[in-house]
Amino acid sequence: MTARIVATYHVRSDATAIAARAQAIAVEQSVEMPLSAIEDSGVLAEIVGRVEDISDIGAGKFAVLVGLAAATVGNDAGQLLNMLFGNSSLHDDLSLVDIDLPRSMTAAFPRPRHSIHVAGRALTCSALKPQGLPSAALADLCARLARGGLDFIKDDHGLADQAFSPFAARVSACAAALRSVATEQGHAARYIPSLSGDLDAMRRQARLARDEGIDCLMLAPMIAGVATMTRLVSEFPAMAFFAHPALGGAARIAPELLIGKLFPLFGADGVIFPTHGGRFGYSPATCRALAENARALGAIPLPAGGISLSRVPEILDFYGPATMLLIGGSLLDAKARLTEETARFTRAVAAHVFR
Repeated sequence: MTARIVATYHVRSDATAIAARAQAIAVEQSVEMPLSAIEDSGVLAEIVGRVEDISDIGAGKFAVLVGLAAATVGNDAGQLLNMLFGNSSLHDDLSLVDIDLPRSMTAAFPRPRHSIHVAGRALTCSALKPQGLPSAALADLCARLARGGLDFIKDDHGLADQAFSPFAARVSACAAALRSVATEQGHAARYIPSLSGDLDAMRRQARLARDEGIDCLMLAPMIAGVATMTRLVSEFPAMAFFAHPALGGAARIAPELLIGKLFPLFGADGVIFPTHGGRFGYSPATCRALAENARALGAIPLPAGGISLSRVPEILDFYGPATMLLIGGSLLDAKARLTEETARFTRAVAAHVFR
């Protein structure tokens, strides 16, 4: 019998209609045609999706578990998303909330390859912004943040290969600025450039970053494409990859699954996500599940999205030490005191005693 992926959907329905709706989802996400039209007995037995379970979760919703043939995926990240939620994402009465993959399929994807942890403490990160600044100004920001003792400095995801700050010029300038600060202070912050464009453009950007001595890269899997992500992870094994959640809310896939499980499965060593209480609407339960899912696969969670310095102790106690705290705008708002405010941040993280 073929190995099966078990996908969990939350479906709005009444009790009298849910069995038929569940069967429709199973067919839609597998063969996408009337079963009466299929004459091949092997397809009927092995390829057609199977409803594994239906349970009432209250408030007019049901959890529907559907078994899908792993053979239909072919170890391709894009096809996995297609088989899990391709057509069904067009229906507004359901969302994809979890998956259970066969071990053989999990082993076929890249998964995290780099352990980004420091024993006993959380890591620190900030972002270069805003868009519109020339490369020299971004490199100056990079140096001022690095002097504050940050572990990582990333491009804002809006920085691409724009005329005001072309990728090559920005990366070269920021890498040089960080080398200078490392010589000056003995502390080397790691830079995470943001990849953009098509696969060939991203390959060129990754090679350029590597040639500058950079060992980390960031991309947005839902914009770049998850198959592109897995290809880059495979082609640049020495680079740690960080996944940005941009466009991750455009489909009804639970963030604890999409960001916490699938992005690491596809090779993300770190996953960025909006923490609860910031400027996005994730709940504490969602954030905790997302972080735990990422760690279970070997990735480090990066809570972000409007964190202020005053929240550092609370955020660290919530997530624990195997975390990288990402604060952007709250630091940049310090303007002339950017280095001093960054140093306050890094000292607070380093000195935190976890409860």
